[in-house]
Amino acid sequence: MSLPAPVDHPVHPLISNRRSPYAFADRMVSVADLCALFEAARWAPSCFNEQPWHFIVATRDNPAAFEKLLSCLVEPNQVWARLAPVLGLGIARTTFARNDKPNRHAAHDLGLAVGNLTLEATARGLAIHQMGGILPDRARELYAVPEGFDILTGLALGFPGGGEALPEDYRRRDEAPRERRALDTILFEDRWESKSRIIAG
Repeated sequence: MSLPAPVDHPVHPLISNRRSPYAFADRMVSVADLCALFEAARWAPSCFNEQPWHFIVATRDNPAAFEKLLSCLVEPNQVWARLAPVLGLGIARTTFARNDKPNRHAAHDLGLAVGNLTLEATARGLAIHQMGGILPDRARELYAVPEGFDILTGLALGFPGGGEALPEDYRRRDEAPRERRALDTILFEDRWESKSRIIAG
């Protein structure tokens, strides 16, 4: 059981307990849980309520579908992600459905949807590891994703597990404490890198 994040200010346990593991338990995720996670994603906010997010999902109890999605990850991610019971890809429509103009907020809105999904997963004792290391061109070909949709992220989902099945370097990463930059390096006020008075105290 990993320790909560060492936060500097009190936050909800769903945030401090969230983790991106490399190790997953050999246990399937129920259909009810999966539906609830993507229902949470569905109710994320978005620019003009466009809801530009889409997901492709595969579970390990369908080996052919699982291997297909696994092949859309870069090789270093395949090493550990093959142990997760669920894999997914996050995709954003790049234009507004309302007028077909470019939607520069689409990736942001996909991120909000995945954030909702992640918090719902944490509330259910599940964990999600997000991945930038994917092969978008391969995914586009295998899944016939049309132009105008960006394949932006991958995810591995399941119950956290021990690291016994992981190579040593991934096991060390899995056991490392969570770290974040200090708040005064990201929160500004009067000008860029001018520390906000909210935290200057």
